[in-house]
Amino acid sequence: MAVVKKRSASPRFGAHLSIAGGVENAIRAALDLRFDTVQVFVKNQRQWRAKPLADESVAAWHALHADHSDFGPVVAHGTYLINLASGDKTLQERSYAAFVDELLRCDQLAIPYLVFHPGAAKDDARNVALRRVARMLSRALRAHPELEVMPLLETTAGQGTTLGATLEELSAIIEQVAQPERVGVCFDSCHVFAAGYDIRDPETYESMVARADELFGVDRIRCWHLNDSQQPLGSRRDRHAEIGQGCIGFRGFRHIVRDPRFAGLPMVIETPKGEDERGRDLDVVNVGRLRRMRR
Repeated sequence: MAVVKKRSASPRFGAHLSIAGGVENAIRAALDLRFDTVQVFVKNQRQWRAKPLADESVAAWHALHADHSDFGPVVAHGTYLINLASGDKTLQERSYAAFVDELLRCDQLAIPYLVFHPGAAKDDARNVALRRVARMLSRALRAHPELEVMPLLETTAGQGTTLGATLEELSAIIEQVAQPERVGVCFDSCHVFAAGYDIRDPETYESMVARADELFGVDRIRCWHLNDSQQPLGSRRDRHAEIGQGCIGFRGFRHIVRDPRFAGLPMVIETPKGEDERGRDLDVVNVGRLRRMRR
């Protein structure tokens, strides 16, 4: 059973961390870094198939989670190979099988949310591709009515034929899903900025959130990816930068982390890894910047 923790007054800050050596190591690392949550891949993101999760890793994951009741909610991210929008039958079926496998892995770990990219239309009309994503989602949810894992459609930068750069496209998918109440949304700050939503300005930020509420409901937003952008507004290029060090700047992030509508949501960074000039872990530095904005 997926575990959604009761919302706190503050966002739950964390980072995407490695599962090398066992999925439980991501929670250990997040706790060592004093994060509130973590995002993980539930399998090797470069492979269609992967070995089942080891029983000992699953047990260790649950034990760590139980010992730290204030940790989470945890988020999983789907592998980048998956393209539920594909018109190629072979790729479509491989994508569907991989997507369902990841939902089941999330269920094993009681992870409540699986973030995934809507996919790319390629040579198909966008409305056709959007309908295909909804059909694949409906198929998966109907096949597994027992799952409490909520797939989260992620906003995208809109590069090439990628779907999901507009709130209207996400809404079009949700409207066509057979069980729309089981589908949510993940906003990525870099992606929406690259797609043309200027979150630096309080009025345009509010307009974006209001439009989301109008189209599919603000309560459907269950997670934020907080990444600055190396590229300017409307660039349609997905290039992440450290918090406050890119074209969005600190101002845009303050709007998000102080927004009471997103209190208690997981807010995960996917910013560059490494150390700063003082030898500090960059994930710790970037999460610290976000936490200070709450003051």
